[in-house]
Amino acid sequence: MSAQFDRRAILAGGLAASALMPLEQVFAQRRRTSANDKVRVGVIGCHGMGWANLNAMSKGADVEPVALCDVDTNVLADRGAELQASSGRAPRLYQDYRRMLDDKDVDAVIVATPDHWHALMLVDALSAGKHVYCEKPLGNSIAECRAMVAARRRHDRVVQVGQWQRSNKHWADAIAHVHAGGIGRVRKVRAWAYMGWMKNIAPQPDQEAPAGVDYDRWLGPAPQRAFNPNRFHFNWRWYWDYAGGLMTDWGVHLIDIALLGMKAQAPNSVSALGGAYAYPGSAMETPDTQTAIYDFGDFSVEWDHAVGISRGPYGGHDHGVAFVGETGTLVVDRSKWWVSPETSDDKPLTREIPITKASDNGLDRHTADFIACIKDRARTPACPIESAANTAIVCQMGNVAWRTGRKVHWDAAAGQFKGDAEANALIVPRYRAPYRMPA
Repeated sequence: MSAQFDRRAILAGGLAASALMPLEQVFAQRRRTSANDKVRVGVIGCHGMGWANLNAMSKGADVEPVALCDVDTNVLADRGAELQASSGRAPRLYQDYRRMLDDKDVDAVIVATPDHWHALMLVDALSAGKHVYCEKPLGNSIAECRAMVAARRRHDRVVQVGQWQRSNKHWADAIAHVHAGGIGRVRKVRAWAYMGWMKNIAPQPDQEAPAGVDYDRWLGPAPQRAFNPNRFHFNWRWYWDYAGGLMTDWGVHLIDIALLGMKAQAPNSVSALGGAYAYPGSAMETPDTQTAIYDFGDFSVEWDHAVGISRGPYGGHDHGVAFVGETGTLVVDRSKWWVSPETSDDKPLTREIPITKASDNGLDRHTADFIACIKDRARTPACPIESAANTAIVCQMGNVAWRTGRKVHWDAAAGQFKGDAEANALIVPRYRAPYRMPA
């Protein structure tokens, strides 16, 4: 990493302009940019959000995508060809992420693998001196999140976590309105995700892994088991070995906004219920319908998700966050926000705010912020690892409550559940040998 990256600030206007350019124009401009001014980026996990993150990040003319890594050589070959066609330069291809981390030409990496790999890859990348853009949720367990925060402090590299809604102006405006008292004292927050597009995942027999897939490396620290297509691309989200279901997939995005709006950290207690209510007999392990209620002492946060249903609350919106205040309710989602006043004697108790639509691209701004923080180390990332860890841990608490089948009580000072051995056993994941969880 050039020392220039530690002291040269990026002009925010230039970043905003580059986000609007077609990729062909960006790559043409990149060829005119000095090599010393470029941040060279590699991505680990190229199938879904890794590729989206790389494309968003590559809109900055001072970003050079140089390396791709994936355990599926079919994906790797396809993405390598796509990147070469758009940039005019063949990226280096790796099937083992450790070889990418050995590459001195890589300054920063995007970690976009299944969640159970995040902790090892992020810690190894920081140890190798790389800056890291890590997909959400930060970790797949409470202990992993703590280890990742400790590693970032130990190695002093930039980490941005992919909770990109923090970089959307309309989310920030909505949160600022709550903080300014625009809806009075908030006693309740509701966050929900109704995924009508999700259909039943029918059980399938185990089978051989597809040709070109290093399945043992894909499993990594997860338990050894036979390959099953239901557990592979995308659907790995619905299995405890690799992820936490919709609670940690969409919940991390929306509960994050709830916590930001309330300036909250850890709840006092969590209770949860739900199950395979939509598709009994589905191959999914995580609940397709779930409600979790977090008690913070003087307000509550409620998480609600359901699959196979699209019409949610507040007018049928399929996702969002609602801050219920004593003078009004503020609702915000990925496309808009508005305020509906409470009334007294038919008079509004606060100012009504009509629907205000989003005006920017949160992912583009979020990835650009990551590059800006690499170049100007005095900047704080839009989603620093400490904040991402807190949100991921809160979401994990909801799953712990569901998996134990009872209300769990959190001891913030001790960092564990009060008097609950079963719940505490879920704090630390079990890695299969020879993998070891980061200290």
